[in-house]
Amino acid sequence: MQSACTYSREGIFNLWLKCMRSQNGECYIAQFVYFCVVQRTRILIIRFSSIGDIVLTTPVIRRLKEQLEGETEVHFLTKEAFVPLLASNPHITQVHSIRKATAEVIETLRELDFDYIIDLHKNVRSLMVKRDLRGLSFSFHKLNFKKWLYVNFGINRMPDTHIVDRYLDTIRGFGTEDDGKGLDFYIPAESEIDLNELPERFRSGYIAIAIGAAHIGKKMSTRLLSEVLKRINIPVILIGGPHDLDIADKVVREHETVFNACGKYTVMESASFIRQAQVVIAGDTGMMHIASAFGKCIVSVWGCTVPEFGMGPYRPHPSSVIVEPKKLKKRPCSKLGNRCKYGSENRCIIHNSPDSIAGAANSLYLIAQKEL
Repeated sequence: MQSACTYSREGIFNLWLKCMRSQNGECYIAQFVYFCVVQRTRILIIRFSSIGDIVLTTPVIRRLKEQLEGETEVHFLTKEAFVPLLASNPHITQVHSIRKATAEVIETLRELDFDYIIDLHKNVRSLMVKRDLRGLSFSFHKLNFKKWLYVNFGINRMPDTHIVDRYLDTIRGFGTEDDGKGLDFYIPAESEIDLNELPERFRSGYIAIAIGAAHIGKKMSTRLLSEVLKRINIPVILIGGPHDLDIADKVVREHETVFNACGKYTVMESASFIRQAQVVIAGDTGMMHIASAFGKCIVSVWGCTVPEFGMGPYRPHPSSVIVEPKKLKKRPCSKLGNRCKYGSENRCIIHNSPDSIAGAANSLYLIAQKEL
């Protein structure tokens, strides 16, 4: 089989066109990609935000790095705030970042002369990057129209496919195979939390509850959180950002077996609490996906969004549980969880049963303890 290095850039492009016009397109695309990867291949993956979406791209990163023939460099372009999520990933050659505009890094990216661009964001910014670089690009299909139909008319045309598998479908032409693994998340040593520094009751096992969320429709109310805690007889660590301090302080005063880690630790340090927990309770948030990466027993609590969007826990512990307010017929309320059809004070997530959430968490804790 002829090596890729014998083709000029124009020749490779012409071969690509032939592949796309062929009746046996996927076969020829796989052959074409083989031609191009037998020597050094440099790939740029684009996903600008957010925590969960970036974590969900990690199987794409891993499979490209581990399964392509020859030397493969995998680069990642994201926003500056999310660089720590990827900085310790051994499958990534270099993380590139922007504060506001792609113009900040475009010259550097041009100099790297990427062979392929994998666009897993597909927005105006990623379009600009693809326009300014010469590599062949593959783009993720966001299915926004199908989500719009589901949100506005209750018509569910979403495929029964997790978004991770749809991300992976973007690179199907590279011929990679399912490695049976889930998500990846790497915590640097300096961000690992030493549980011996916590009060003694939290050193022998605990449940982590991620109370933070970027959107109100994914966030438990103070009342629901308090009711859940009343029903849990196991130490609990609350995880969240500075905006969650008020809620956390209120419930901690009522429950002496609760440790408030909100706003006191970085995202990576919070991830360490997740990694060392026996059970994680979380909404449809980035922390839920980080828990999946560690194979945790998860109680995922849903509100204005729905698992049918394809964003549920990906390959978590098999005993994990999904809790939803099934009687609310207007769900889903919004694509991102930023709006609720029932109003923010009566939002969907607070209609979940505290008995269901706490009961699942207590049961999963026993399972996790037996597996230690």
